[in-house]
Amino acid sequence: MDPLVRLKDAHTKKIIPDDVYNLTVKRFPITVAGINRIEKASGIKFPIAYVEPSLVISLPNPNSYEFGILFARTIPVMFEEKFQVVIQISAPLVAYGLKGTIHAILAHEFLHFLELIRKISKMELLSDEISGNLFENVYSDETRLFEPKVVFKDRVLLDHITKKFPAGFRDFKLEDKVMKFWADKNLPKSNISLDTNIVKLSVESLSKIKLDPELILKIEQLEEKSSKIRKKRLY
Repeated sequence: MDPLVRLKDAHTKKIIPDDVYNLTVKRFPITVAGINRIEKASGIKFPIAYVEPSLVISLPNPNSYEFGILFARTIPVMFEEKFQVVIQISAPLVAYGLKGTIHAILAHEFLHFLELIRKISKMELLSDEISGNLFENVYSDETRLFEPKVVFKDRVLLDHITKKFPAGFRDFKLEDKVMKFWADKNLPKSNISLDTNIVKLSVESLSKIKLDPELILKIEQLEEKSSKIRKKRLY
């Protein structure tokens, strides 16, 4: 899968202007470098990823004027009875995010991916939120199962994650840039209501999913190490 296929299609259809398209393509290697970095630091292959040519916005309440920007999402897909996890990366993040921010967000989504696979392997996932919502604090590091320092053997990457995600993600400079250079220019937006941002997998569907045994073993090891660290904190 070409990770830029949807962006290229939007550009061809004149939905995305030349300057924004060229900037996103020019800066995409930063994203690729982040994915390679995460794979090297974790020893686990990153899921399929693609660039979404729109600004993805979450609406906590249909009657509220507040909203949050979702710079990336972890999405489980069932297609023809085959299961696949896809990481959706928003074009505004690629175009305007700093290197450290992009890598931190990719790493954050990678941890959601591991958690998702863990739940499915244990038949725990009947209904779960599909997105690492980077605005709400429901995905704060404190509630995440896997400890970043257990998963990633990369001190600089860990530093990025710690600074960007102390309790949910906020990067006001990035958000200001995105609003100025994307939203205010009426470039494509996707609105997602948090209460509908849900995937439901039946027990039957879960039972048909085939997972890589080596990946499951690795996740179990990471879970055990993370649990030990959490217990040390408590005592």
